[in-house]
Amino acid sequence: MSTPTPDLPSMTSWVADATTAPSMHNAQPWLFRYAQAEGVLTMRMDPARTMPHTDPSTRGLHIGCGAALFNLRVAAARARWEPNVRLLPDPADPETLAVITFVPSDVDNDIAGLHPALSRRHTSREPFTDEAVPEELLDGLRGAALAEGARLDVAGEWQVQALLDLVWDAERAEELAPGVREEIARWTTGSESRPEGIPTESLGPRRYDGRAPVRDFTGGHRVEGRRPAVFEQSPCLAVLGTREDGREDWLRAGQAMERVLLQATLDGLATSLNSQALEWPQLRWAVRDPSSTAGYPQMLIRLGYGPEAPATPRRPVQEVLVLA
Repeated sequence: MSTPTPDLPSMTSWVADATTAPSMHNAQPWLFRYAQAEGVLTMRMDPARTMPHTDPSTRGLHIGCGAALFNLRVAAARARWEPNVRLLPDPADPETLAVITFVPSDVDNDIAGLHPALSRRHTSREPFTDEAVPEELLDGLRGAALAEGARLDVAGEWQVQALLDLVWDAERAEELAPGVREEIARWTTGSESRPEGIPTESLGPRRYDGRAPVRDFTGGHRVEGRRPAVFEQSPCLAVLGTREDGREDWLRAGQAMERVLLQATLDGLATSLNSQALEWPQLRWAVRDPSSTAGYPQMLIRLGYGPEAPATPRRPVQEVLVLA
C-alpha cells in the first residue's frame, strides 16, 4: 500500500502560509520545490535576495527562512499532517536549507492553534502605549522560544537603555556605510505594487520623541505624507538568542522567533523586529545579556500594545513554489 502524501492544493496553501513570515527588509529569500510522488518538500535560499553588505554571513537570511519554515509547520499541523524536518541535509549544497516530509496525524499538535495569527501578524513601526506587558504573557513567550530551542530574555530597565545605545550606534555606523544604505534603498520600494520590500505605507511615522528602537528606512530623506509621532518612553524589549551560532542555529532561531511573534499576536500584542545592532559584529556581542545562557543574540524584539499594522506585500506563491 502506498504511503499517502499531501496533495498539490494543500501544499500550495501551506507554502502560501509560509510566505507570510517576516524577513530582513521583506526580501522573502525562500524557494520551495514539492515532489508529490515522494511527498518531499525542499526549502532553498534564493541567492538573488542576499544582502552582501547588510547580511554578509547570511545569518539574517537564515532567520527569515526559519520563520517561513515554522509557518509551514503550523499550516501542516492544522491540516493534521506531522511535518518531519531535516535541516541542512547536504553539506555540499549550502543553498538547500531544509527537507520536509509529512505523515498523517490524528494527534492534536499545539502549534496548530497558532494558525489564525499567520494572517494577523505584521511588523509594526507605529508607537506603542506605555502600558506594561503582563508578566504572565512574557512567561508564555519565553516558553514559546524554549520550545524551539532558543531563549527569550526580556530586558530590565538598565538593559533597555544599553540596547537603545547600541541601536543608535548602529544607526550612526549605517550612515557612514554607503553599501548598506544602497541595499536598504533597494528594498524600500515606495509602492505596494511591487511584491517585495517595504512600501511607504509600512514605514511608520517619523519619531518625534520617545525611546522605541524603530528603524528608519528613509535614510533621513523626507517622505511625503509621513507624519511625526511620539513613541513610548519605556519600550518592552526582548533579545532572542541561541547557545551556538551556526547555520542550523540561525534556522532554529527563525523558527523560535516566529513562534514568539505568533503567540504574541494571539495574546493581543503588537510586535516589531530590529536587527540593526546585530548587523555589526563589533556591536552584536554587546547585545547579549551577560546573565543569559544564550551566548549569541539573534534578534531584538519590541513588544507592546499598539494599532494594527498594515500587511507588507508578498510574492505570489507560484513564484516561490515549483511543483514537480
